[in-house]
Amino acid sequence: MATITLKDLVKAYGDTEVLHQIDGQIADGEFVVIVGPSGCGKSTLLRMVAGLETVTGGDIYIGDRIVNDLEPADRDIAMVFQNYALYPHMSVRENMAYGLKIRKISKAEIDRRVEEAADILEIRQYLERKPRQLSGGQRQRVAMGRAIVRDPQVFLFDEPLSNLDAKLRVQMRLEIRKLQQKLGVTSIYVTHDQVEAMTLGDRLMVLNGGYVEQFGTPIELYDRPQSMFVAGFIGSPAMNFVPAQVAGGTVTLENGTSFAGGDAQGQIVLGIRPEHLALSPNGAIHVQVQLMEQLGANTLLHGVLDGTDTEMVVSLPGHVVAEPGTVMQFEAPAESLHFFAPDTQKRIG
Repeated sequence: MATITLKDLVKAYGDTEVLHQIDGQIADGEFVVIVGPSGCGKSTLLRMVAGLETVTGGDIYIGDRIVNDLEPADRDIAMVFQNYALYPHMSVRENMAYGLKIRKISKAEIDRRVEEAADILEIRQYLERKPRQLSGGQRQRVAMGRAIVRDPQVFLFDEPLSNLDAKLRVQMRLEIRKLQQKLGVTSIYVTHDQVEAMTLGDRLMVLNGGYVEQFGTPIELYDRPQSMFVAGFIGSPAMNFVPAQVAGGTVTLENGTSFAGGDAQGQIVLGIRPEHLALSPNGAIHVQVQLMEQLGANTLLHGVLDGTDTEMVVSLPGHVVAEPGTVMQFEAPAESLHFFAPDTQKRIG
């Protein structure tokens, strides 16, 4: 296996720079998820590691060698694509074996690797079928099997589950995580789905506009987001942001209500996660309810901070009934509050 090191990585198309000084190291056997909105550069970064995009500046190391100018076939990586990329005229066995055949590996070794991968993925019974005879989840297993038989140093996943339905996505992401833990192969996984990222990754690299906003464990990003972008992107529902002012340890919201908490000073943006708001008869956070979503295990209340246009979402356990127009009072523990600078949108403290 191998570490992957990204040093001052830059990608430009002509005069347009799309990735800016990307730095990070992925440890041997680690599963790192690159996550961000569409157009942030995550697939471009993955394709640079794979050798499918050229490097404009900086270096990519796999192990102790720079691979900037190496062809994809020489990087000892295996990639799983969004669209499976299976040959329709070949059987599952032939699809999985094809990459090994063109490398002149012996038939006995090919058969051993294919059958071993088929057992791991539980697709042995489909080895003689054509891709058109398989479901979406089965095709994705074949695509992963084709990567496994390569026995690479690195797995690269480019949004491999985006074509699957919601239930199958949940099942397959758990299968991918278990598979990676079993094989212990260094892996990079690209997705725009933050729930998928939180579930899969040992660490997450959050990209925004070609810049790394934060690189850390899922819990670090959830508990201590370093910017409003990360705070709003990680967590579902997204964090609430309320203009406020802090003076002498008192937080005053834009509608004039106040409560104790916080060691910042001056104008700030207060961040509160929907799940950290709790009903309280004396709560200083007054929300006028506009819409209610009953989700079974919890209820989402959508509304605005009373007297303002600032949107708020509250997640409460169980079944809660609230008529539109009702003003409800909430509080949040001081340790769950987040403070951001209005100008830079970076974390304070």
